[in-house]
Amino acid sequence: MTLPAFLQQCVLGLTSGGFLGLIAVGYTLVYGTVGLIHFAHGDVVMLGGCLAVGLLSLLAPFAFDPLVGWLMIVLVTISCGFFCGGLNMAIDRLVYRPLRQAPPLAPLVSAVGVSFILMNVGLLWLGSTDQAFPDLVTNAGSPALRSPVTMADLVVLSLVLPALIGLAILLQRTRFGRSLRSVAAVSRVTTPTGGADQFISATFFLGGFLGGVASVAASIHTATINYQMGYQTGLYALAAAVLGGIGSVPGAIVGGLLVGLIRAFSTVVLGPRWAAAAVFLVLIVILAFRPEGLFGQKRRERRPA
Repeated sequence: MTLPAFLQQCVLGLTSGGFLGLIAVGYTLVYGTVGLIHFAHGDVVMLGGCLAVGLLSLLAPFAFDPLVGWLMIVLVTISCGFFCGGLNMAIDRLVYRPLRQAPPLAPLVSAVGVSFILMNVGLLWLGSTDQAFPDLVTNAGSPALRSPVTMADLVVLSLVLPALIGLAILLQRTRFGRSLRSVAAVSRVTTPTGGADQFISATFFLGGFLGGVASVAASIHTATINYQMGYQTGLYALAAAVLGGIGSVPGAIVGGLLVGLIRAFSTVVLGPRWAAAAVFLVLIVILAFRPEGLFGQKRRERRPA
């Protein structure tokens, strides 16, 4: 592999790993708060992409220059963030909250059911064929970059990096963020109080908002969107969350970057058909030696007397 090809795969891996990390944060926040794998999270992200396609298709005729195109993408990204955050809150309020005290299998099956429902909503919204994602920046006459970093990569990074910086500030500087940084949050918010419900709703909104940002970044990265995007991207993001240590926000981000790099290089070395197998093979090997993930905390089990 030549140096330019190596650098190009690094850029592809880091850009895709960036938005996978944002989606993985959504999985890990919900798990760290209520102990639930939110299987429908990937499909929430997919619907955010559907909204982005619709809004950008309407705004495309007004993108006269690259600067206007960039501003439109930012506005649409924020809109998708609020849309996915609100949708996540609604799912928690209508589906998960009534099952908070139910056996673990009940909310798990419900999460899978919500995933299929949202996937069918995406099928009705987009149809069964891939939809091209509007490219306002390059279509507006932006010059091509003679480097491994393409214009699409720059747009993705310009969306992902501010979201990661904002997340870091939230986690470090606010009381709400400090509560989210610990896996032990699950033991503090499961009591049936109004404050706990507000904390959980805010967690679902934050995970959904980051997923909305990731939906636009992922769509720009792949240049297309389809109703199965949530299932495919969600599996990679869930693998990233588990790899980094489910419940750990920094672990989810690092896991996303690792999954993105593994996908990028395995696609070149092994071929696209083996990229997913390579990701999950690495996941299995790491979990065999460190079951709690790279940044996860070991849980001490009490032995019966």
